Amino acid sequence: MPVQDNVRRDRQVALVRRLIAGGALLLLGGCQAALLDPRGPVGRAERQILINSMAIMLAIVVPTIVATLAFAWWFRPSNKRARYRPTWAFSGRIELVVWSIPIMVILLLGGVTWLGSHQLDPARPLASDQKAIDIQVVALDWKWLFIYPEHGVASVNELVVPAGVPLHFTLTSASVFNTFFVPQLGSMIYAMNGMATELHLHADEPGTYRGMSAHFSGDGFSDMHFPVRAVPAGQFEAWVTETRAAKRPLDGAGYTVLARQSVEPRPIRFSAVEDDLFDRIVRRELEPGPGPALEHGGAKEK
Repeated sequence: MPVQDNVRRDRQVALVRRLIAGGALLLLGGCQAALLDPRGPVGRAERQILINSMAIMLAIVVPTIVATLAFAWWFRPSNKRARYRPTWAFSGRIELVVWSIPIMVILLLGGVTWLGSHQLDPARPLASDQKAIDIQVVALDWKWLFIYPEHGVASVNELVVPAGVPLHFTLTSASVFNTFFVPQLGSMIYAMNGMATELHLHADEPGTYRGMSAHFSGDGFSDMHFPVRAVPAGQFEAWVTETRAAKRPLDGAGYTVLARQSVEPRPIRFSAVEDDLFDRIVRRELEPGPGPALEHGGAKEK
């Protein structure tokens, strides 16, 4: 029996070691998560909110785990000093701890949420001594259209921005409900058909960041991602000049073709954009996209 107990104990120790090693690998693997590696002021502020919220919640989680282990150890059968109280029913001090700590946690989390929701209002311009660049975003099935009204160009599935300059996005959807998200820059925001929402972001340094749709919108949803290329101001102007030389304008008729359901494997650039095209999309003067269709009943194809 002692030999079997030793074997069983060795197996348990080995299992615990594997679990600890696996947990450590998961933690290390998450260190490079986009949300924890921000490249802009909004992303950094949101990361700080996550860290603060985690610290506040751990303030109750860690003591609870420690107390559970301590109670299990103290009231073990072999501990003759533990007092057995079969008639115990109430303790004012325990009730005070049980209720006061969760209330304080809720108040602290509520304060963090209240301050963050006002300071990080997507429609609130970011403090900067430079003028923000306007970019109009249209969520299509299943691609993204980016219009630069000040420069008169547009692109599909490619967002090029100058690093260090505030970005003012105005977003809508030509089809179903969708979500625009660049994790390293921050602030996921919804795009809705017939409506326009605003978002202010900022890329601190040059780099290529992943942009995506974070809301299921049909068969091609998994391909609705795009690179966000933050480049120096000179390279951005060069990209605009190169795009204007493409000799491929985008007007209402071209937009109607573009709005058809498709997945674009490569970025598309347009050298010119018809005036008020984005406003016409928002006002639904141009035919909305069909949206996802069900094979058996439900939504009908247009």
